[in-house]
Amino acid sequence: MAKHETPLLDQLESGPWPSFVSDLKQEAESRSKNEKGLDYQIPVDVCEDLLGVLELSFKHGRTHWKHGGIVGVFGYGGGVIGRYCDQPEMFPGVAHFHTMRVNQPAGKFYTAEYLRQICDIWELRGSGITNMHGSTGDIILLGTTTPQLEEIFWTLTHDMNQDLGGSGSNLRTPSDCVGQARCEWACFDTQALCHDLTLEYQDELHRPAFPYKFKFKFDGCPNCCVASIARADISFVGTWRDNIRIDQEAVKAYVGGELPPNGGSHAGRDWGPFDIEKEVIGLCPTNCMWMEGGELKIDDRECTRCMHCINVMPRALRVGEDQGCSMLVGAKAPILDGAQMGSLLVPFIKVEEPYDEIKEVIESIWDYWMEEGKNRERLGELMKRQGFQKLLEMTNIKPVPQHVQEPRHNPYIFWKEDEVEGGFDRDVNEFRKHHLR
Repeated sequence: MAKHETPLLDQLESGPWPSFVSDLKQEAESRSKNEKGLDYQIPVDVCEDLLGVLELSFKHGRTHWKHGGIVGVFGYGGGVIGRYCDQPEMFPGVAHFHTMRVNQPAGKFYTAEYLRQICDIWELRGSGITNMHGSTGDIILLGTTTPQLEEIFWTLTHDMNQDLGGSGSNLRTPSDCVGQARCEWACFDTQALCHDLTLEYQDELHRPAFPYKFKFKFDGCPNCCVASIARADISFVGTWRDNIRIDQEAVKAYVGGELPPNGGSHAGRDWGPFDIEKEVIGLCPTNCMWMEGGELKIDDRECTRCMHCINVMPRALRVGEDQGCSMLVGAKAPILDGAQMGSLLVPFIKVEEPYDEIKEVIESIWDYWMEEGKNRERLGELMKRQGFQKLLEMTNIKPVPQHVQEPRHNPYIFWKEDEVEGGFDRDVNEFRKHHLR
């Protein structure tokens, strides 16, 4: 019989989808019977009490968790999120319920043996409950007690050559898409750059010294599979600076119905014959495409690399050959001032080892943010407060047209008197002379 009555949680098992409540009940039963014959290092009833405290939170309409303050492993300021229950007498199994973040490998490539080792550690020394993967990118190990933190950390680092991820006001665990390992559209090796920067900035990852959290995310192409443009302080988005490659014979095959659009992803549904004017050319955001003499033409000077045409006709169109990445800054999810998308800072940069140019940009941004940022102020909020022009000055990046979102709307760049030969007054007089007659 269950230790706690959970009528509100039970409702979450009634829908058509798999329920985490069912998983928790299954884990609770397994631990109570000790089906695996383990010498559990934390209370056996951890999952039963977790269900109980969650039911109570639903009933009261507020959380019964309190943040644990400073708790972690020796030498690290991040990687462990301390958490305690505010009803320890009622739910002793979760009086301590700390979370550990485990740094994921680039591209999230695992062996089955590694995953078994992680699960074995957590069954023995934690609740057995994991989150694969959290929105942070890390493996999230949910629920253990303070004495077990060092034991788990020792096993991870010494037996598995594995590190903790980031938490707190530091560099969070860098996260990337699968990149060139499996994707034909990736314009740079996301895994190599992610891995290199993770190793380069270990101190920034493990010893919080920033005004607030800071995130790197790496997308191999503008399809943005890890959504870096929406949630990374610096997002690296693969791009190209030459022309889209066109196979005109494949274009004709799409138009003639010989090749299914969208890689055949709509197989089984009849959308009617493919209409290139309606489905590709008419949806180009800059109207840079047209048909001429039975061939597809593209004015690549106007292309914004949105990838739509390539996604629809992957056999006919390919990314260019002069590949690199764009660096965008200041994205974040809502906390203080609402959601912000990344602003383009570096339109194109080659991604080549040892990545010195990229690191120069990163470190100049950090110098500026650590000097000017307020407590709990993300980079995007600092940019909004002081202006994009200030960021350009602090990073020594020259303004280019790509920095302006659209003409005559909130422009970032202003001339200063000492930057104009002859002074500002002369320019004003010239303007009046020629334009205000």
